[in-house]
Amino acid sequence: MFKRGLTSVLICVFVSYFVFAQQSGEKSYLDKSVMPEGKIGERIRSLIDTFNSGEEDRIKLFIQEECTGRFKNIPQEQHLNVFSDFLRQTGGLEFHSIRTYDPPRKGETIVIVKDKNFKSWRAFTLQFDEDKDFLITGISFNDARTPSNVKENPLTEKDFLQETKKIMLRLSENEVFSGTLLVAKGSNVIFSFAAGEASKRYHVPINIDTKFNLGSMNKMFTSLTIMNLVEKGKLALEDTIDKFVDETWLPKNITAKITIHNLLTHSSGLGSYFNELYARSSRQLFRKLDDYKPLIKTEKLAFEPGKRFQYSNTGMFLLGVVIENVTGEDYFDTIRKVIYEPAGMKDTDCYEMDYPVENLAIGYSPDKGSEWGWQNNYYKHVIKGGPAGGGFSTVGDLHRFVLALLSGKFVSEASLKKMWTDHYNAAYGYGFGIQEGPNGKVVGHSGGFSGINSNLDIFLDKGYVIAVMSNLDNGASPLARQINTLLTRVKEDK
Repeated sequence: MFKRGLTSVLICVFVSYFVFAQQSGEKSYLDKSVMPEGKIGERIRSLIDTFNSGEEDRIKLFIQEECTGRFKNIPQEQHLNVFSDFLRQTGGLEFHSIRTYDPPRKGETIVIVKDKNFKSWRAFTLQFDEDKDFLITGISFNDARTPSNVKENPLTEKDFLQETKKIMLRLSENEVFSGTLLVAKGSNVIFSFAAGEASKRYHVPINIDTKFNLGSMNKMFTSLTIMNLVEKGKLALEDTIDKFVDETWLPKNITAKITIHNLLTHSSGLGSYFNELYARSSRQLFRKLDDYKPLIKTEKLAFEPGKRFQYSNTGMFLLGVVIENVTGEDYFDTIRKVIYEPAGMKDTDCYEMDYPVENLAIGYSPDKGSEWGWQNNYYKHVIKGGPAGGGFSTVGDLHRFVLALLSGKFVSEASLKKMWTDHYNAAYGYGFGIQEGPNGKVVGHSGGFSGINSNLDIFLDKGYVIAVMSNLDNGASPLARQINTLLTRVKEDK
């Protein structure tokens, strides 16, 4: 959900979660379902037709003849992978309209299309070279709001669930979705679905209780445990982390500048320990928190702590180090006691991947160069998750987590209010993403890596919970976005 999209080296492709977001100052938009005349219209038709064809030779020709030099400098294999991945996800695109904004977006042409798998609205934002050939100089691919010339009727909750079921059956039939979905209203599960294979090697089917990798969603558990310790008076949000993180991790001249608040809000200036050394190292080296010291001890600050938001895996990981220092216990034991056990999350933990954990899904990424068409993520991700991500859970356990969260089992209502406040205008609070829009206030988190994509949305005003977990690249987020879009059309009975 709140992880900022999927980016590709081909064409700066960015998939935005915030379907309804507008650029600053935009008042309205207008859609006209007429293709532009001349070269610009030809380029748009060619892009959509090339995208839908999936033909490698045609993609190569499009890049060579219809795009400027900066695209040609990128290896062709990367272009082919981007086109292939998005075609697999969308099932193809249909032109709908050209969108204009008030005030206008200078130098951009917005092309609205509808994808065939999700039936969702998407947008190509194009920039053209202004010479006579109008070669394409920039392309981005985003979610889009409903066109102004389309009227979508309100839905009852029953209609919403029927539409969701149609999407799931279509995705399942087209082999686009591999994972689980749970939709709940309060404590009642009103829809669930499972599809795909937990192991492609042994063709093991996924069931509703299959465990999937959480990715960055562990950040919610880490942040809640920190706030639990704050409420107990064990530490303060204003504390600098040199009190808890010694110089075997980072120099004091760095840790003395960073507060607990900075780590929680991704405003520390630290980056990510998924660095070059990690890429060259055996995954077996990293099980306990202390094992990560070599990956973190050389980090530098990108900016002075507190100045701005910059998503940081290292910052959230160090909160785990703080937890160990304050409690005198192993991080994983503390999380079990504070989060998993009170919530009844029996199928959630940071499992070690070299052990045969039952009913656990293996992650997969498309691989056109393989005779099997897929590559697993055994040797890419961590062997054991931690404070910043990489644990496993089920959609049922995530629902149980939400019920415990909202009932005050972890922290007080006052603490939750602070955690669900956007501190840096970044749609992020303390370990939770935050969205406010047509569905009211929605909090939660997403997670993504090679072969991993999970998403949890908690609709604080409407009372719904939507959990999606997948063992494919970007397998959960597009589905979560479309279900959230459908939910905006659900009107409460009065």
